[in-house]
Order: sequence, then C-alpha cells, then structure tokens
Amino acid sequence: MTIGFSSRAALSTCVFCTAGLLALAPAATAARTGRPDPGPPGGPRATAPHPSLLYRSGTQVRLHPGAPEVPDVSALSWVVADARTGEVLAAHDAHRKLPPASTLKTLFALTVLPVLPGGVRHEVSAGELSGVGPGSSLVGVVEGLSYRVSDLWNGVFLNSGNDAVHVLAALTGGWDATAARMQAEARELGARDTQVRSPDGYDAPGQVSSAFDLAVFGRAGLRNPDFARYCATIDAVFPGRDGGTYGIRNTNRLLTGADGVDPYPGLIGIKNGYTSNAGNTLVAAARRDGRTLVVTVMNPQAGGGPLVYEEARALLDWGFEAAGRVDPVGSLDAGRTRPRPGPQAVPATASAAARPSQGGPGWPETGAIVGAAGLGAGVTALVLRLTLRRAERD
Repeated sequence: MTIGFSSRAALSTCVFCTAGLLALAPAATAARTGRPDPGPPGGPRATAPHPSLLYRSGTQVRLHPGAPEVPDVSALSWVVADARTGEVLAAHDAHRKLPPASTLKTLFALTVLPVLPGGVRHEVSAGELSGVGPGSSLVGVVEGLSYRVSDLWNGVFLNSGNDAVHVLAALTGGWDATAARMQAEARELGARDTQVRSPDGYDAPGQVSSAFDLAVFGRAGLRNPDFARYCATIDAVFPGRDGGTYGIRNTNRLLTGADGVDPYPGLIGIKNGYTSNAGNTLVAAARRDGRTLVVTVMNPQAGGGPLVYEEARALLDWGFEAAGRVDPVGSLDAGRTRPRPGPQAVPATASAAARPSQGGPGWPETGAIVGAAGLGAGVTALVLRLTLRRAERD
C-alpha cells in the first residue's frame, strides 16, 4: 500500500482517526405545517408510544383528527421516521426480519468509513477480489490498479459495487473481521434484528435486517458528512485500465430520475438494493421545509423494480404532510447502548451534499475521519501501523 500524503499529515490523520470528530450544525426548526419539530426523545410529551408498539404486526400509526391516512403500499415491511428526533411516525411490521440486499452497505459504511481516509491509495490484489459472489453488482475494480479510497466509496454508494466492498474490507482487517465489527456497530446503535454474514449485502444463510434497523443505519449515516455526501452523489468518474476513467451513475432512481422514475424533490439519497431473495429494498431520506425524514421500504409485492421508489415516494409525501399531526409509535433510539450524538449536519438538498471535497490533492477528503471511537482498536492500530511505516521511510 502507498499513502498519498506526507508522513506528518498521515500521523495527524491517525490521531484524528483514533479520537473521532463530530461536526455539529443547527437542527431543523419547523415542519411544513408551521409547527415546531417535536422535542428530543425523553422530553415532555402529552402522549408516549407504547414500548412494544413497533413489535406488533400490521400497520402502526397514531393519527390526530384530520390527519392524512397512511398510503396503502405493498411492501412486506416499512418505516417512516423523523431523522432529527428519531421518532417513528408510522410503520408496518417494522421488526420483521428480512434479507436486506445492498441496503446493508449502509451499515458497512458506518463501520468502515470513519477509519479509512479518502486520500489513501491502495493497489488491489487478486486475493481481495477472489470472494466476490457470482452475479454481484460490480463497479469494475481491477487487480493491479491503484485506487484512492474515495474512488472505492463512490463504487460502493453509486454502483453498489461488491468488488469495492471486498477491497475496503481487506484494508480494515478482512471479511470476517469486518462482519464482526458491523455486528457490534449494529448492536451499539440499537439495531437488534440485524445479523451480518456478508458485509456487501450479498444473500447468505441467516443474513437478515429489518425496516427499523435500516432506518437506524440511514439516520446515523446522515450524521457522517462523508456518508451524506457519497449517498447523495449522482455521477462520478472511476479509474479504468491504462490510466483512463469512465463515468458511473447512482442506481438510486429516486435520486437520479432514471428509467421513468421521477426524482423526488429534496431527496438526500442513501441506498437501494436488490437480490432475487430480498426483492427490492430501499432506504431513502428527504428534506423539506426544515424537516428531514428517513423511509425504509422492503420487498414490495406488486409491480416491478420501480415500485419500491414509488412506495417510498408515497410514504415520504405522507410523512411530510402528517408531520405534527401524528403521535410517534416508537423511536429509532429505543435500543441504543451508547448516547446518541447531538444534532448533526444533513444536507439541505442532494446537490449540496454532492459537492466535491475541498481538500487538496493527496490529502484526506474533508470530513473523511469522523467518529472512529468504538469501531475497534484493531482497525485504528492498522491505520497507525501504516502511517508509522510511511514516516519511518521518510
């Protein structure tokens, strides 16, 4: 491996990696109805959700008089939640355990992004690509080529590239170690339905998640500036053979408007997925009039591939219209084992989130090292060893 920045910068990067950084920004202040956002979980409230409500089967919602009815969607499981407060506005079979497909890459990114600076370069070996499953979605990583970590993350978020996931996992301790860290991260976030077997979301026996857990991951991702930027990026260039590049485009149709799906106004992005076992899955976030919603849709039962986007659209529309006119049925913070960070920056629009990094050539991208604490001493030690070896050579 080679490091594309000076030894002093690398050592500083590692210090940041160990300590973790959190950039704070003002929280949302008002909903479209003109009412203020509800207070944080645990604050005074006229009514409180029953603690087990989200574990009940069927659709759970607590409408005020005159509030809009929840749309009729065919997904096996779905959740609509407020990204700032974590309040679940409505849900259907929220904790039903289902295959997540590539939406599990949200958890992979939460686990690995904080410890891999975007400016690091790595030459890919054959062994790092040997375990990619047949039929996987690929971005086109080639053995023997050198890639920036930021290129590989574009491959993960835009093309859902399992080849890029394998390389990034190899850089942080290997496939099984990454799965174990993902499992630990899920538990700390309170996502207790998720069982990780394959970090790229490829179908594997026993691998499941839930609409609730995926909403937890999506919400947590928006608090990481790099995650928010990558998941909102529509187009990027990817290194090719012989020093060339080629364009890649985000496969989230609700973001891009591809294949006859109208783009959703204010969509921030996040992640879509598909396997024959999981069906179509999607975690989507959108911002409107100072409020950000996170929606998960798992395996619609009617129509084709575009239906997952249309059902997410209907749920987002309902969530924005119903804001302030429903009581929560639960909280995404309900199962956390560590304190939730304070309000964090979420991009006002997809285009704002997709702005390129302002870091100079060879430097880690802005915000690439965020919240490394709690991801495991082994990963931090790996980065430390790499930077120290570079320093010794210099």
